[in-house]
Amino acid sequence: MKVKVRVVKKGEPAPSEKINISTDFIRLDALLKLANAVQTGGHAKLVIQNGEVSVNGEVCLMRGKKLRHGDVAAYQGKQYEVTVV
Repeated sequence: MKVKVRVVKKGEPAPSEKINISTDFIRLDALLKLANAVQTGGHAKLVIQNGEVSVNGEVCLMRGKKLRHGDVAAYQGKQYEVTVV
């Protein structure tokens, strides 16, 4: 079995994981759950309120923040890009 590995150099942004939605927007807490970055809504609320999540490069403390096509949320070194399909 072959495994593809992409090496990311220090300081280089990690590739974004595309999160497909079929609505105009998704709330930040729902995005984290959909991406399996957190297990529950309560966990999402906690990490957002603790300042562990950024949206488009800035720390976001609003769990109800509406993310639209092209927005990027980051948590624990991973990036999640919203894509409307």
